[in-house]
Amino acid sequence: MDPTTLLKTIVSLIVVVEPIGSAPVFLTLTQHQTPQERKRTARRATVAVFLILLISALVGKLILELFGISLASFKVAGGILFLFMGLEMINAQPSRSRQTPEEAEEAEHREDVAIVPMALPLLAGPGAIGSVILLAQKGPFFPHILWVAGIIAVVCFTAWICLRMAAPMGKALGRTGMNILNRIMGLIVVAVAVEFIIGGVKALWAS
Repeated sequence: MDPTTLLKTIVSLIVVVEPIGSAPVFLTLTQHQTPQERKRTARRATVAVFLILLISALVGKLILELFGISLASFKVAGGILFLFMGLEMINAQPSRSRQTPEEAEEAEHREDVAIVPMALPLLAGPGAIGSVILLAQKGPFFPHILWVAGIIAVVCFTAWICLRMAAPMGKALGRTGMNILNRIMGLIVVAVAVEFIIGGVKALWAS
């Protein structure tokens, strides 16, 4: 994988995982925790995200074959999902594909929020899972899967930093600053969505 493609892939997956956008939710869900407990929650959440995404990359192809779904069709479906996610981010709205208002209300009463809802579905949501499944199919299983694991590790490390820095970042940027960042990332997600949809449609047309 050349450096340009590698950097593009990492940035795209970071944007889809959306750790910066999840930081305010993390602060809300952990407001009753001490700083040490909050750090532990951030660590457990990102480790869980790494495992969820890596398992998805490993077994994603088998799941697609089990249900008879072609990679091209999955690309189009993933692109449509990313498109809606990106538009919601541009409008600074919480994505219903990641968490519904009912789920958010239930999460506020949970004692342990590291796995649910922080890891799944907020960080390792449908968009992120779909991305790593498609990423894992871009080369021969070995050694390509090692590149995929490395990319997931970098993304999870970035998410861990964002969650650890959630409180100072929120104070420094404020709500307006966070919304501006979300809108910029939303624009990138829309661009990724268009690429996925076009690539999937071309593959379906060729077949």
